[in-house]
Amino acid sequence: MVRFTVLASGSKGNSTVVSGGKTRILIDAGLSCRELFRRMALADEDPKTLDAIVITHEHTDHVAGLSVTARKLGIPVYFTEATHLAWAKWITPRHRTTYAQWIEQQRAARAAAAEAPEEEGEIAVLATEAEEEAAGLEAEESASAPESAPKKDPARLPRLERFAAGEAFAIGDIRLSPFTTSHDAADPVGFVLESEGVRMGYATDLGYVAPNVREQLRGLNLLLLESNHDLEMLRDGPYPWSIKQRVLSRVGHLSNEATAEFLAQEYDGHAAHVILAHLSENNNLPDLARMAAERAIAERGTAGSCRLLLAEQQQPIPSIYF
Repeated sequence: MVRFTVLASGSKGNSTVVSGGKTRILIDAGLSCRELFRRMALADEDPKTLDAIVITHEHTDHVAGLSVTARKLGIPVYFTEATHLAWAKWITPRHRTTYAQWIEQQRAARAAAAEAPEEEGEIAVLATEAEEEAAGLEAEESASAPESAPKKDPARLPRLERFAAGEAFAIGDIRLSPFTTSHDAADPVGFVLESEGVRMGYATDLGYVAPNVREQLRGLNLLLLESNHDLEMLRDGPYPWSIKQRVLSRVGHLSNEATAEFLAQEYDGHAAHVILAHLSENNNLPDLARMAAERAIAERGTAGSCRLLLAEQQQPIPSIYF
């Protein structure tokens, strides 16, 4: 049996469970560990049965609960290399020395230089001068932490696995084909997932539907596709113009209109289930996204053979079974 369950979708957190054969994976972990487990319980999914977590990109609404969830379950996490490095950099705290701490460090360095042999002292002074030119150095740990305290790495994972866009790989009974998407992240990807003869497309956080994405989203039994915003609501809405430009750009998010255009003109109409995802709470309405997609599907003449669903931010939607 193949099962597809969207636990959450939107700017406040994204996560989906895909089951195939004896394998269960979590695509993205954009909610806290506690909330992810609560959503899974609501959907009658057992977190202890998860075999892995797969990450599309490093933005907070896709990784907020990642490290805690992975460590609690003891399961591997799959990233592209660039996404892993961006995530590790984001999650690792940086403590800057205060001005008073920096002054004390310079005094200690000068004292050590004065007590050292002449040649060593000259080197120490030169090093101190270089440090002075680089004011605002970052400290590895806060000054208040005892030297003997163990260092905790927030980016620690039970196991790290790497994959690359364009190179298919398998996790148990599920085969994943990652493809590059257009979004302002380090190395964002979507997926085509296959198990037991069922093909499922997962494409969200898209600035536009690029040619490689169009090719991937063919011959699917299920398609999850972004329908983020209504153009008029976004343009008239409360966001600063810089944010509006980012959302509207080719590395931003897909509008209802762009999603409808794809469904009407470039999509092959094969999927029995189409899920609209990542709807903006500020710049969209479910009815607007639904009507635009319904019109597009009707234009293709496939409305009778396609079930249209909307993923939600606040609760899981009913699981889809094959």
